[in-house]
Amino acid sequence: MRQAIHGRLAGYEDVNDAERLARDPAMRAIVGREGLDHLAASTSQMGRFETEWLASEANLAALTDLSGTWIDRVHARRPPDGIILDLDSSESPTYGEQEGSAWNGHFRCTCYHPLFVFNQFGDLERCALRPGHVHSAEGWRDVLLPVIARYRARGFVLYFRGDAAFAKPELYELLEAEGLGYAIRLPANPVLQGRIGHLLTRPIGRPPRKPQVFHAGFTHQAQSWSRPRRVVAKVEWHQGELYPRVGFVVTDLTRPAERVVKFYNGRGTAERWVKEGKNALRWTRLSCRAFRGNAVRLQLFALAYDPANFLRSLALPDEVAQWTLTTLREKLVKIGARIVRHGRYVIFQLAEVAVPRALFAAILRRVGRLRGPPVAVA
Repeated sequence: MRQAIHGRLAGYEDVNDAERLARDPAMRAIVGREGLDHLAASTSQMGRFETEWLASEANLAALTDLSGTWIDRVHARRPPDGIILDLDSSESPTYGEQEGSAWNGHFRCTCYHPLFVFNQFGDLERCALRPGHVHSAEGWRDVLLPVIARYRARGFVLYFRGDAAFAKPELYELLEAEGLGYAIRLPANPVLQGRIGHLLTRPIGRPPRKPQVFHAGFTHQAQSWSRPRRVVAKVEWHQGELYPRVGFVVTDLTRPAERVVKFYNGRGTAERWVKEGKNALRWTRLSCRAFRGNAVRLQLFALAYDPANFLRSLALPDEVAQWTLTTLREKLVKIGARIVRHGRYVIFQLAEVAVPRALFAAILRRVGRLRGPPVAVA
């Protein structure tokens, strides 16, 4: 398990890399103290572990819940004021006859269509692999409800953000029943535009270089809604553009319209987290033929992503706190070292080219402070 997670964190996203990693001294040290004198798992062992043992229904369910368990331990040390959940989908291109892969007209490729839930700190709360042809909101209950239940048991104040793909009455009703504040984008239509017709007329005079932004709020009830809800609109007039840019957000928040839009715009960070997972960890590399095997590998990528994000948010000093996961991997994880072995310990001698000695020592001190107190043994 350690080899599967740390190998992906280091940028070795495929089981084929295990043949070389099995002999790597750092990997042998990671897999256990006895591993210093023994090889780590081979390619065939890793393949059986991921596609057979972890692919059982019970093990895959436990693997899916593990990210939330780790995040709860982080929150125990860094209690947040509240939790903002961002739900978003993405694509994982496929090649060949992989089970569940299908053409997706939105992404214009043959792919899987995974669903992700992030919090405002960039932690991946939960994810699920889905066939490529499903709608962006397909299976949202299976992903979102366990996360809400976990936080409800701990008494956190919860908020939710989603794009227009999640503009579904059943989702609104669930969020309202659970007491979550939410902001979800609505697709524009003539009825909504008619409610803000006074803002869709170009302002009189020469347009300034800076965009002219207007906000409005009103109560609206679509035919599929069981009751009226608040809708917030944002209208932007840009110099040189004939028509305004218009957006609508349905919300149960009572804050001013401008603040609701600002809150919703924070949802864009989820797209950044997804992009980092693709670039740094290559979690789109789902090369198993069986769908369940690829579902396991997506969960392993998630378990590699979260510790990297924990390291970034909890252990990096201020001067490097904005490192991307790619930078973190290239400077702290996937680096060369000289290994000196003694009878009772092993020394990894690192060059200061990537990370200065003082910075590396500061990171290690912060990591050391994260350790819990020793447990007394009777």
